[in-house]
Amino acid sequence: MGAFLKLIDVILFIVFLVIAIGAPFLDAQTCLPSTLFPDILINLNTWYTHQFGDYLVSEKPHFFVGLIWLELLFAWPLALACLYGIVAGKSWLRITCLLYGVSTLTSMVAILSELVGSGKASEKLLKMYFPFMGFAVLAILRGFLPHSPKTNAISTKSASARKKRA
Repeated sequence: MGAFLKLIDVILFIVFLVIAIGAPFLDAQTCLPSTLFPDILINLNTWYTHQFGDYLVSEKPHFFVGLIWLELLFAWPLALACLYGIVAGKSWLRITCLLYGVSTLTSMVAILSELVGSGKASEKLLKMYFPFMGFAVLAILRGFLPHSPKTNAISTKSASARKKRA
């Protein structure tokens, strides 16, 4: 079970790292003025929108803007907390993963319902969004798995250094 838990933590760490970087620099462009972002980030977002045909990012429907605000104010801080929780082996990681996963799964159901139901989304765009639903389910699963003590978390300390502490 320890290796399985560690594998899930490594996968989630990578996803949370992507969210920690992407949310404030790319997703925030949906609901904040473009004057707050450097041209390179605006160009990257424009490239993504055209490359994947993401009409939600370009058209900015109200429900989508609301979900981005939810991501920035609730899910993004949880992603940061999960990153720290994985690295430090914190016991509350289960709770933050569960909260993040449920919030993201709920958002992804709304977004994917729009993408599939509208008929506007390309297969390429759906392939971009569907993995986030899977990661949300993985975060929920991690919330139900037992706590991995610091020795099982991603750590830089050697096993002998951890054992010497009384």
